[in-house]
Amino acid sequence: MVKVSILGSTGVIGKNVAFTLARADTVDEIVLFAREGSIEKAKGESFDMYDALAAEDIDCRLTPSTNFEDIKNSNIVLISAGTPRKEGMTRMDLAIPNAEIVRNYAEKIAIYAPDSIILIATNPVDVMTTIALEASGFKKSKVIGIGNHLDSLRLKAYFANQIDINSSEVHTRVIGEHGDHMVPLLSSTTIGGIPLKYFVQSVDMDIPRLINRLRKAGNTIISKKGATEYGPAFAISNIISTIITDSHKILTVSSYLNGEIAGVQGVSLGVPVVLSKKGVAMIVPIHMNDYEENKFKDAAEIVRRATEEVKNNLNY
Repeated sequence: MVKVSILGSTGVIGKNVAFTLARADTVDEIVLFAREGSIEKAKGESFDMYDALAAEDIDCRLTPSTNFEDIKNSNIVLISAGTPRKEGMTRMDLAIPNAEIVRNYAEKIAIYAPDSIILIATNPVDVMTTIALEASGFKKSKVIGIGNHLDSLRLKAYFANQIDINSSEVHTRVIGEHGDHMVPLLSSTTIGGIPLKYFVQSVDMDIPRLINRLRKAGNTIISKKGATEYGPAFAISNIISTIITDSHKILTVSSYLNGEIAGVQGVSLGVPVVLSKKGVAMIVPIHMNDYEENKFKDAAEIVRRATEEVKNNLNY
């Protein structure tokens, strides 16, 4: 039996992940965990989802709950709870208030679901991944942040749309911070198997404009509709499905580093990893040009400083 628990299930991201996972029909039970004041909303969400799932003959058990006992035996516990980002806010603006929430939930997961994998969606996700890792006491392979998976999907779509080709022909990746200091790996990007640096010689492609659009993507969506919703939910569901199906795909998620990439240690950042039912099976070594490596190291220092500031405020 495959069981996923979502802490923060009544939020925009949490409820969308729950419905997306349920529709995928690969999970037997989803626990919609909520605070006492939000339990009726969680129940309402479950009723609404059941109606939709009946139309597709999907039998997935939805369990609204405020009791941590109900997350026992979860394969994956998603933490999506926290203060949502509003227009003009950076992900780092959320760090201190959200860290207390993540720390508390990670401690509870360690008690009630010690064999689970923790997936972090709460922003700033790289900082929160380290907070959850230390609070839970889990092995680093079992605490994962959503990292740059969504950023990588966005860049893939931008390239495909720019030159009007199927997105399956684009292979690209974004690493580093899930935020302003993300690092697109243009040096290893290929389109139809052709390295990007050769492809752009014969195609009109404004790469700086696309990268600028990528960095502003979240704020652009928030300014127009109030929150990012479908993109993050599908990216998170994709990560969860990759883990529970043990498919060993390489996705770019936030993982705690001990020197595996560019010698960076003691910080969680978005890097390509092989995901399995055990969590991070391997951090994939990557080649970067000098510019990309320097930017990656810059991102590491920025996230490291932010993480230390947060930990000091939590009296770690």
